[in-house]
Amino acid sequence: MKRRKGLILVMAFVFGGLFFAFTNNNPTDISLEQRKKLLTAIGNLLEKQHYSPKKIDDAFSAEVFKKYLEEIDGEKTIFLESDIASLQKFQNTIDDEIHGSTIEFVPAVEKIYTKRIAEVISIYQEILSKPFDFTTNENFISEASKLNYSLDENERKDRIRKSMKYFTLERYVDLQEQRSKSIVDSIKNQTDEFLEKDARQKVLKAMDKFYNKRKNTQKEDDRFNFFLNVITNLMDPHTDYFPPIEKRAFDEQMSNSFFGIGAQLQEQDGYVKIVSLVNGYPAARSGEIAPNDIILKVAQGKETPVDITGYDVADAVKLIRGEKDTEVRLTIKKQDGTTKVVALKRDQIVQDESNARSAVVMENNHKIGYIYLPDFYADFDNPQGSRSSEDVAKEIVKLKAEKVEGIVLDLRNNGGGSLYEVVQMVGFFIKQGPVVQVRDKEGKSSVLSDNNTSVLYDGPLAVMVNELSASASEIFAAAIQDYKRGIIIGSTSTYGKGTVQRNVPFGNPIDYSTGRTEFGAVKLTFQKFYRINGGSTQLKGVTPDVVLPDTYEYLKIREKDNSVALGWDEINKANYQFAEDKFGYDNAIKLANSKITSNNSLSLIKSNAQWLANNNEKPISLNVETYKAVQKSISATVAQNSTITKLKDEMNISVTTSDYSKYFANPDKQKGERYQSWLKFLKTDLYIQTTTNIVCDMITNSNSSVNK
Repeated sequence: MKRRKGLILVMAFVFGGLFFAFTNNNPTDISLEQRKKLLTAIGNLLEKQHYSPKKIDDAFSAEVFKKYLEEIDGEKTIFLESDIASLQKFQNTIDDEIHGSTIEFVPAVEKIYTKRIAEVISIYQEILSKPFDFTTNENFISEASKLNYSLDENERKDRIRKSMKYFTLERYVDLQEQRSKSIVDSIKNQTDEFLEKDARQKVLKAMDKFYNKRKNTQKEDDRFNFFLNVITNLMDPHTDYFPPIEKRAFDEQMSNSFFGIGAQLQEQDGYVKIVSLVNGYPAARSGEIAPNDIILKVAQGKETPVDITGYDVADAVKLIRGEKDTEVRLTIKKQDGTTKVVALKRDQIVQDESNARSAVVMENNHKIGYIYLPDFYADFDNPQGSRSSEDVAKEIVKLKAEKVEGIVLDLRNNGGGSLYEVVQMVGFFIKQGPVVQVRDKEGKSSVLSDNNTSVLYDGPLAVMVNELSASASEIFAAAIQDYKRGIIIGSTSTYGKGTVQRNVPFGNPIDYSTGRTEFGAVKLTFQKFYRINGGSTQLKGVTPDVVLPDTYEYLKIREKDNSVALGWDEINKANYQFAEDKFGYDNAIKLANSKITSNNSLSLIKSNAQWLANNNEKPISLNVETYKAVQKSISATVAQNSTITKLKDEMNISVTTSDYSKYFANPDKQKGERYQSWLKFLKTDLYIQTTTNIVCDMITNSNSSVNK
């Protein structure tokens, strides 16, 4: 079914001097003069076109100075306090460099950095040549923000020693666990001394790879590009500089013509981090991997895992990709500090597996439709391409044919997407009216509205969100909430990204197919979103009508946790009216919150999540017995939450009649298997069951038929 409404045209002006006059025959070799022009051009762009620009003055210079040094020495194990003091003369001159003065700060840092890296390599290699004593009582502070730079070389050496000891302890305990579980004599008979040495050698190999990359292969250009990113990021977290090669790598998905796990990776501080998952594929289907998790090791089936600390993303991807249906085992470090091994079978990534899909849930003798939407996707370059609004409309039609009495739309972990698709989709549930307001840096506001008086679905509606529901997801949830058209259910607030970005390229085009230019691009924040009630979705996000405690609640991953995020504000309310209340909206919310408050399982999830977050900020004991005891408590708490959030008895969830042939009678059996795996995952989801129960209460309150 196609239900297009009036096309929304968002005017985007072109910044003067978009393609700068300076040229470069080799885009990977930028001269000092070209750097100077690029830096000035970016500064000019930020000051003139950013939505809420900070003044590039001495105060801004001091911010860049501090942030850049912290970012290139994230663990504060490279620079000494005397190094920072010697660089202090640049603290108030970086703004002058941005405005056209000779670039001196980064070259000065580079000179010291190169010297210190060589020293650090020598220090950790010496430390790792001797056994550690894990019976002593000392702690390792993993939060570098709580540390100052080392006063002298002895303090720095001790700090490096503790970090190497911690890395070795992690691997040592892991090897001990492998030994205790093994049935192979050669492994069972290994001594603690042998395991400790093995652990040190593994750490040495990882550190050599990490630091040699910075010493031998990471060019000065790389750190200058990083410097540019520090400057753009200080305007707000979503204004970024992308060098041409890095931009391509950042955008590239693991699924491109390979069999993989369906994840996008990024290197950060020597670790390979998961940025996002491709819904419907191995990593996402496992339910055990999430964005911001770190991949520590990669193993081919039951082979010995390879420690990938210090690996480039490209090298890590080579290990993760492989033949279809072969097993890859990832050792994952979760955001709560725990580690787990996740076994996945590689699969070919097919784009339509990431599209909207639906199922039918039987709960309390009521038939509820469930729609999962991974993001607000749209292929504007292809008239026949996928559009999330059209796909959701098709799913609604399927569910209405099943005579469902209510619908749940799941936007958990939905990071956003097309604004046009949001407006279209809100229009499925309201007669007509404003959906979102957009304001530019000049303070001019515009209202984007649904102008179609038809309604595709007018029955009970619930929208599921969490702390990773961002941008377009927040606009949709806010509109449904402001109209009182449905109940929003989820964590205490959504992500809080209420800003709009556009790409501004620099230099001549070098790849027309990807839009890459010789000096990269800046993703610039130039507008802000506002709800129709006048409040911004920025920073505060959307507060659900019904709050469900979850395991990520107390982790600092939202927009509000970033010190340079733009603030919350409000503008005038748009002209709109509440939807007709046929389902006892307020009463249903009151009843649901009452049930949540008295739900012991959800209360336990909340207290466990808070304990894990607090524990994650504490110093780490380097005494092996204390370390094991703490890890045991953490693992037990995580396991308890995992048990609580997964239902013992599966829900009754089935495929729609119209989808049966698509997934179960299709010659592509693997497509059906992927769908069945997805259904199985849904059946044990506590949050889906809780949400469908709330919809059942809405149905009970309904005074009229919901199937039109």
